[in-house]
Amino acid sequence: MVMSIRTLFLVESGGKKFSLEDMLWLGNLYATILVGFALIYLLYELQNHSVILDMGNRLDGTFYEQLKTSFYFSAMTMFSVGYGDIAPIGMGRMIATIQAFIGYTLPAAFVIRTVIDLEQKDRRDK
Repeated sequence: MVMSIRTLFLVESGGKKFSLEDMLWLGNLYATILVGFALIYLLYELQNHSVILDMGNRLDGTFYEQLKTSFYFSAMTMFSVGYGDIAPIGMGRMIATIQAFIGYTLPAAFVIRTVIDLEQKDRRDK
C-alpha cells in the first residue's frame, strides 16, 4: 500500500492530459488500499481482537463472511459513506482514521500531481 501511495509523489509524466490510463492507475491504487485495509481488519478479527461492530455485534461467522464484512467496512471508510450499520471499535478506530485520511487526501494528491505534470509539460514546450 505504501509503495502504491508513494507513486503519487514521483514526478514524471508523459506530458499527456488526464487519460484512461490515469483512471485505471487511480482505480488500481484505490483497490490496493481497500484490499490492504480490509486484510488488516480481517487479521485483527481472526486474532480475536475485535475492531469492527456489525449492527452492534462483534464479527462472527465463516472466514468468507468476515472477509466480506471487512471489505465492506474498508470501502465505507475509504469513500466516507458511513451508513451507520458498521463501526470501528478499539484499535479499529485508529486504523479507520488512517484509512479515512488517505481516502480524503488521495483525490487531492492526484489532482495536484496532474496539475504539476501539466505545468511541467507547458514549461518544456516553451
